[in-house]
Amino acid sequence: MSHTAVSLADIVAVLPAAGIGSRMHSELPKQYLTIDGKTLLEHAVCALLRSPRVKKVIIAIGAQDPFFAALPLARDPRIEVVIGGAQRADSVMAGLQRAGDSEWVLVHDAARPCLHIDDLQRLLAIAETSKVGGILAAPVRDTMKRGEPGIEQIAHTVDRQDLWHALTPQFFPLALLKACLGRALAEGATITDEASALEYCGFHPELVSGRSDNIKVTRPEDLALAAFYLTQLQQQESA
Repeated sequence: MSHTAVSLADIVAVLPAAGIGSRMHSELPKQYLTIDGKTLLEHAVCALLRSPRVKKVIIAIGAQDPFFAALPLARDPRIEVVIGGAQRADSVMAGLQRAGDSEWVLVHDAARPCLHIDDLQRLLAIAETSKVGGILAAPVRDTMKRGEPGIEQIAHTVDRQDLWHALTPQFFPLALLKACLGRALAEGATITDEASALEYCGFHPELVSGRSDNIKVTRPEDLALAAFYLTQLQQQESA
């Protein structure tokens, strides 16, 4: 069976950015914390827009968000804003509903600012050979422990062979992701990322090996690490 390359207009991105980031212990939602004068959200969006194949970015924000309107992103013609929901999956679904008739969609974390263009291009390339899509992921290197339920004691060591850290972006055919996410939400399934919605419906997305410095800022100490990684990326690109 032959596969045709995806046209440049076929890819949109969705960023769920309606969360409040309670683990950061900050008055600002984490996506609005800054590195080098730009918010994490801006860094994440800029990383996606570096690919000419990403034509539009849909950002799902909170209904009472007072911060987004002040960003330059709010006036960028490539950016569209929707109101997100209580959970990540609700915000992603709100974005998917505005994605039009695009064939493929990227979903990226608003607080994941260190995406490398090489990883993005490798992920986008699977559109030429896959009907299911896939995610950026990094093999687990640390020893993994399963805790006892409800107490902070080790139950046993988990075999790390074939274990991966799920990263973003995650990249799927739009119609397939909408159908799987819609079914999972309707049936009350636990959906922690977009791939888990496809898994719930019996699909097996691809694992595309990505860089381990593509971190998500979730705790205060992550901000300094992300700033370091961004500096390293900028130095590599200017060398």
